[in-house]
Amino acid sequence: MFERFEEAVKFATEQHSGQLRKMHEIPYILHPLEVASIISTITNDEDLLIAGLLHDTIEDCQTDPMLIKEKFGTRVLALVSAESEDKMSDRPPEETWRERKEDSLLFLEHCENDDVKVLWLADKLANMRSFYREYLVKGEKLWLALNQKDPKQQYWYYSTIAKLLVSLKGSAAYEEYVMLLNKVFEKEIK
Repeated sequence: MFERFEEAVKFATEQHSGQLRKMHEIPYILHPLEVASIISTITNDEDLLIAGLLHDTIEDCQTDPMLIKEKFGTRVLALVSAESEDKMSDRPPEETWRERKEDSLLFLEHCENDDVKVLWLADKLANMRSFYREYLVKGEKLWLALNQKDPKQQYWYYSTIAKLLVSLKGSAAYEEYVMLLNKVFEKEIK
């Protein structure tokens, strides 16, 4: 049981080899592992758990999508693709941040797939946990390590996600997300 998941752990570790998280100088693979762990609090769907592990491989590692399809199947590829944004790598990431986020939010707004929503929630909750830990130590300086340094823009993005994922309200992951959002940004979602 979960042999494919174990293979996906190895695959994700290889794909993210040498990468570090922006805010913490820690191995990047810890983020996808946390995402999969959050998903496991909602479901034991192996494809969804695998997608959690691989969610950044296309976007951040330039992994060939056909390799994901070949190794883990069409559904996993569809889930990973649904959480991957176009990095618009011909321009600096600071310059394209808002445009990329608007495109992603538009996709999420029209998404009716609950599995995709769970994957989004798990990824963004893992990010929010990182923000909160950094906020406790650095305060507003935490944003300096990111492509978008304006906390108002970050709040716009993450609070919009909370609104678009309201169908997951009541799950522990969603409630934790909203709680941390409020703590990090010291605002309440109305």
